[in-house]
Amino acid sequence: MNEDDSGLLTIGALAQLTGVTVKTVRRWSDEGLLPPAARTPAGYRLYGPDARARLEIVRTLRELGIGTAEIRAVLRSERTVADTARHWADALDAQIRALRLRRAVLRAVAARGTAAEELPDVHRLARLTATERRRTIEEFVTDALDGVAAPAYRAGLPAAATGLPEDPAPDRLGAWLDLAEHVQRPEVRAALRRLAEYSARTTPAVPSATAAEDAARVARLMRERGEAALTAGIAADSPAAEPVVAELVAAWLPTQAGTADPPERDDARARRGLLEQLEAAAEPHIERYWQLMCAATGRPQPPRWGAAGAWTAAALRAHPEPGPGLVLPPAPDAQRALYVYERVAAHVTALVDTVPKDALGRPTPCDGWTVRRLIDHMTWENLMITSIARDAPRTDADADHLGTDHAAAFRESVHGLLAAFTGTGMLERAYGPYDAPGALFAQQATVELLTHGWDLARALDRPTDLAPEVAGEVLAAARGSYGAAPRTQGASFAPERPAPDGASGADRLAAYLGRTPEAPGP
Repeated sequence: MNEDDSGLLTIGALAQLTGVTVKTVRRWSDEGLLPPAARTPAGYRLYGPDARARLEIVRTLRELGIGTAEIRAVLRSERTVADTARHWADALDAQIRALRLRRAVLRAVAARGTAAEELPDVHRLARLTATERRRTIEEFVTDALDGVAAPAYRAGLPAAATGLPEDPAPDRLGAWLDLAEHVQRPEVRAALRRLAEYSARTTPAVPSATAAEDAARVARLMRERGEAALTAGIAADSPAAEPVVAELVAAWLPTQAGTADPPERDDARARRGLLEQLEAAAEPHIERYWQLMCAATGRPQPPRWGAAGAWTAAALRAHPEPGPGLVLPPAPDAQRALYVYERVAAHVTALVDTVPKDALGRPTPCDGWTVRRLIDHMTWENLMITSIARDAPRTDADADHLGTDHAAAFRESVHGLLAAFTGTGMLERAYGPYDAPGALFAQQATVELLTHGWDLARALDRPTDLAPEVAGEVLAAARGSYGAAPRTQGASFAPERPAPDGASGADRLAAYLGRTPEAPGP
């Protein structure tokens, strides 16, 4: 491996010792990283004893991505390895950020289905620095709130943008792109302005030290009570909703101290004020703004009112001023209530048994409900009352209760409720803080079942003369339960409709609860 016993290595010998190709050793020599110690008379390069260690240093630095000039400076002791490593690590960080940004942009473009003509704008928005992104939000707020005297509200919007990162992950970048587009829409700016104007009218001149904490506590209470009411099956326009509304108004009133002309008691003005606040807070464009802002900055998503908020607003509309509270209708005869339920359930079960699977997607008189959802709702009501009878109220109203066999699931729910009526003593017991007689649950289940059975018959173009032998009793029960209930926006029932001459008992029930029955044929 040596030439003329001098201890020097040929280029081939050095390559063999280190596992580096002859071509690479030659190139590094030409670049001055591995100078030869001597040459043979024929001009071939010879390397000294230190060449192997030097070559290992060069190879390691090259594998770490360090450039030729930097390696040469290290080998000449012009720069330390530590300084070089630090410099190149910083350079790699910049490259990694650039690559991550490119990847994030490509992921966002793919996920959003970006069109070719939209690509330049998407790329431009993605490349903005965190400072430039914050400036975008500040300009949106300044433009939307021009002239609105709501300094606290104005200050809170840009402040939330301080968490926009320089190097966002793909999901956060996607949220930023959506947010940047969202704030450009005129309807979003108009919504923000409306909310700011509301804040300017209603924010105390000098908020208390606990104002934010108090507002959050009341909002949490409203959400909890709304969710509990939904779980318990309390309709927003039913008398049972009035005590809930009264509790919420009482909790809200102290938060209005310090506002201009604050309400002092639970009255019509106070309830209008709370409803206005809920409607302002439920502005969908601004709700979307905060969802995107939290996603872009990595903050937890704000709690959503959803169905609980809708229930609370509907309850305030249905009970615009304090009422007498819950006044229960007289308890029906338990055995008669059971018999009426059995007759209605038999008719509706026979109807459900005839529903083919290809009809499950049909629309029904219940706005936005398909046949499948209608059957699922009837099944849920049976299951819910059964769970109350067994002292274990269910909370899975939004679950699928039908599985793959809608008819079997409904039949099973009917059988389960009948067993609960007869085997738990429910019809003779009292429930809840108002000691509601269990027989009323049977009566309520019957009203719901016959009403939705009528909806199902209409959806299937079947005769609606269901349970004719007891339908008149069911109508009388509905009048007793809902006679004082307001028919307002978000209520359970539309205003009463006229029933045509000769209408069946089920048709007259449907008309009373806001449906439009057809005139009977000749």
